[in-house]
Parts: sequence; C-alpha cells; structure tokens
Amino acid sequence: MKMLQGAFIGAGRKVAIVAGRFNDFIVQSLIKGAVDCLVRHGVKDEAIAVVRVPGAFEIPPVAQMLAESKAYDAIVCLGCVIRGDTPHFDYVAGEAAKGIARAAATAGVPVIFGILTADTIEQAVERAGTKAGNRGADAALSALEMTDLYAQIRARS
Repeated sequence: MKMLQGAFIGAGRKVAIVAGRFNDFIVQSLIKGAVDCLVRHGVKDEAIAVVRVPGAFEIPPVAQMLAESKAYDAIVCLGCVIRGDTPHFDYVAGEAAKGIARAAATAGVPVIFGILTADTIEQAVERAGTKAGNRGADAALSALEMTDLYAQIRARS
C-alpha cells in the first residue's frame, strides 16, 4: 500500500493570503500567525502576498482570481464573522464558505478556508492567538501540507 501525505515544506513556495478588513483587530492576528508560520517553515517573506478585501463575502472571488493567475502555490483565506442579532452572519459566513469551497474545487491549487465564525468576540479572540491557538497559523500549515500533497499527486500522474 502506498500512502500519500503532505509535508510542511515552505521552501520555494509562493503563498497569497486574502484577508477581510471587517473585524480587523481579529484578522490582523490571523495574518500575523499565518505569515509567521509560513516563514518558520521556509517560505521567504517576499514570496508572501497579503491581499486585503472589505470583508469575508469578498474573499472568494479574489481567491479564485489569485488561484487562476498561477502565480501562487496556495491561497489562504482569512477573515472573521461574528454572529449578531440579525441573520447577516448566516448569509455572509455561508456564502464565504461556499465560494472558497468552489474556488478550491476548481482552481488547481490549494485554497484554504481560514475564516473564523464565532458567536462572540471572546470566541474570536481565543481563536486568533490566545487560548485556542491561532487559526491563521493553522490555515497556513494546511496550505503547506496541501501544496506538497498536490505536488506528490501530480508527480504520480
């Protein structure tokens, strides 16, 4: 039996991070965690592009464009949607998830979902670098792993 599994190899990789500005005090921590993780795993700072968009809803089309450009080995999507008193949360979070999944399925490079969906600000803060780790760093690790896995699969084809 042959098992394929990606490794966290950043050397020679180019990664784009698409990040929403909405809830920026949280998203900045996600970006910092993602960039730190990528650099620690060998991605050169100049090989990381951070592209800012207004909010989570705008992330998928930009991620799709970046993926289709073939300029990057992976796209990391970061944002934060916090539930409020209206159904706005459900629409934004749902459409962002669907759009990123669509981009991931069609782009030919890993497109990673790193958007926090939280009921409270406290939950978001916990996931952006305090008690529950940093989900931006987690998304960056997923990008590296999937990039290596894609390369292995292509090499076998």
